[in-house]
Amino acid sequence: MTARIRLATPHDASAIAQVRVLAWRATYRGMIPATYLDAMKVEDSAAQWERILGASPNSSNTFVAEDAGLVVGFASGLMLPAPKLGFDAELSAVYLDREQQRQGIGRRLVARVAAAQQAHGATGLLTWVIAANKGARAFYERLGAELVIEQPFQWDGMDLVEAGYGWRDLAALAALGDPSHLH
Repeated sequence: MTARIRLATPHDASAIAQVRVLAWRATYRGMIPATYLDAMKVEDSAAQWERILGASPNSSNTFVAEDAGLVVGFASGLMLPAPKLGFDAELSAVYLDREQQRQGIGRRLVARVAAAQQAHGATGLLTWVIAANKGARAFYERLGAELVIEQPFQWDGMDLVEAGYGWRDLAALAALGDPSHLH
């Protein structure tokens, strides 16, 4: 576990965008049209992340995983304006470089988001995944998430199915970030 987890800063926007775009292209090929994935631009995503990370202090948090000084993954969470499906916070993103997966980094990132949202008063954490993304679904299930709902949704003109997973015990989820926790 050489990756270091830390709070993201606006200076991380480009690195976060790079991880996100590459992860989308690797993960969602076959689920989302290739033309959409190939048209994704790191610059557009970086501009969005600069706005998010440069915002005044609020109830959202983004953490990055660094390995040898390079950002290799990130996770982000926020308090919801109104509870959704009985959850008051959301894990809005978690992405890792493909070669960094299955090393406990994603678990540690999710645990940090859970702890941060719990500190903001959250009692539950909801996340969404494209239903066909079996890898992500298995990851959330290994972390103890319960499947809450599957439903059709439209995103950027595409008809997809999403699965909502949730954790109701944020203390237990946050504890998974403890380095002594075994896989």
